[in-house]
This record gives sequence, structure tokens and C-alpha cells, in this order.
Amino acid sequence: MFTRYLLAAAFAALSITAASAAEPPAGKVSVVFDRPIPNLPDKSMKGVLVEYGPGAASPSHTHPKTAFIYATVLEGSFRIKVKGEPEKIYNVGENFVEEPGSVHEVSANASDTKPARLLAVFVLDSNEKELVTPIKK
Repeated sequence: MFTRYLLAAAFAALSITAASAAEPPAGKVSVVFDRPIPNLPDKSMKGVLVEYGPGAASPSHTHPKTAFIYATVLEGSFRIKVKGEPEKIYNVGENFVEEPGSVHEVSANASDTKPARLLAVFVLDSNEKELVTPIKK
């Protein structure tokens, strides 16, 4: 009888540890376009393909303070929350913007069974190298 309780307690502890340690899988981010803007000195345009598998997400993050971002969903659906705005689900063909200095609180695949892809177009200072800075909790 004691062994049964001990095994049950151990199993419960392992389940709690596994659940709290579980984080959504990360997405894949690829720069697919990078070019200076000829009529805007010191500004560039970068195209970034963001691909999330089922259930994938990114941690809260910021982008360079000079970045204006336009994004359009190419496949699946994204759950997006930018600080100061309500959380929203964007589907194929829908788009959103992030103003310079925005905090991207939620960026996740809205589906646990289908992949999602979006194209984000950044207009930013040409000297910016880091496009994403995670927010430390």
C-alpha cells in the first residue's frame, strides 16, 4: 500500500514538472530580402519569412526602435498581441502593422494542428542587425 502511494506521488510530481517545463516549440525566421532604399538615405527594407509549426510561438519581444513593420499571413493563422492593442487572430490574406518601438507580447500559431507562415516587411535604419530582442522576464 505504501509503495502505491509513493509511486502515485512520484508520478504526480513528474507530471507537474513536465507540464511547467513545457514551452511551445520555436518558429523559424528567415531573412528573404534585404536592400537599401535608394530614396531614403540610411534606410533599408528587409523581408522576413516567419514559419511556425503547429502550436509554435515566439516569446514576447521587441524589434529595433527604428523599425516600421507590415506583416501579411501567407498560410494558416496567427495569434498576435502588440502592447496597447487587443489580441487578435489573423488568417490568410489578413495583415497588421507594428509601429516603431512596439512590444510584441504574443506571436503564436493559432492552430495546434496546422502550420502557419507570414511575411513581415521591415523598414528600418540600415545599420540595424538584430531584428528581434526577447523580453527577459
